[in-house]
Amino acid sequence: MPSPALSFEFFPPQSLEASFRLWDTVHALSHLDPAFVSVTYGAGGTTRDLTHEAVTTIGSHAGVDVAAHLTCVDATREETLDIAAKYAEAGVTRIVALRGDPPKGEATFTPAENGFGDAPELVEALAGTGRFEDIFVGAYPDPHPEAASDTADVEWLKRKIDAGATGAITQFFFEAETYFRFRDRCAKAGIDAPILPGILPIQSWKGVQKFAARCGATIPHELALAFETAERHGRVELLATAVATELCTELLEGGCEHLHFYTLNRPDLTREIAHALGLAPPVALEDVA
Repeated sequence: MPSPALSFEFFPPQSLEASFRLWDTVHALSHLDPAFVSVTYGAGGTTRDLTHEAVTTIGSHAGVDVAAHLTCVDATREETLDIAAKYAEAGVTRIVALRGDPPKGEATFTPAENGFGDAPELVEALAGTGRFEDIFVGAYPDPHPEAASDTADVEWLKRKIDAGATGAITQFFFEAETYFRFRDRCAKAGIDAPILPGILPIQSWKGVQKFAARCGATIPHELALAFETAERHGRVELLATAVATELCTELLEGGCEHLHFYTLNRPDLTREIAHALGLAPPVALEDVA
């Protein structure tokens, strides 16, 4: 089985301590030779400037390709495309184009005045510039909380691909079959762009439950019982490594050629999983920071 491509998602730091943690994470994981790394946008566009700074700094100093997240939230079309142009001028040729979550305190997404109304509109405009090698979009193996029907998530992804997206990155999920069923439905709908599975190493069981509730990811009952037991016995990290490694192994055996990790700016679990998969030797963090 050929080695898969890897990619990692980071979020922009909002403090000096967080900046050091991000750079420790970037340096620790850059040794795994990622195809690219991505930097997120805060909910409601709250980290727009921080995201731009993190993207351009990583791109110029870390020796890895960077994909910048870009959303439709709280900006006009002109402002959003201006941000995209600045990325292109800085040599960033990959964008993760998302509608974005509603600003804090708001239950639903409302387009800004003269702003993009949804991800397909944003993708079409970005593709029209001709300045980006890759435009990734989001995909939902488990139903999106706002999905209007059982077929809505596939239909929305098809719209985004038809608008010019070159690939998709999924929301995290916990069972390989969830991804495979979604991949098969997408293929049946005529989607032939790569769909990268998003892997969330479980750093905190309580945190993951909150993330899952917010994005609609289904938590298997057996997984919940296992982590509740592991918490009582102080074995959460061991279980987290085993669970993610098993998930990744099943994905690779099922034909996946690329794994995308949501790192939460903490490299240890992701690196341990890569080692367990035989993709990297074990390296102490202090050796690479």
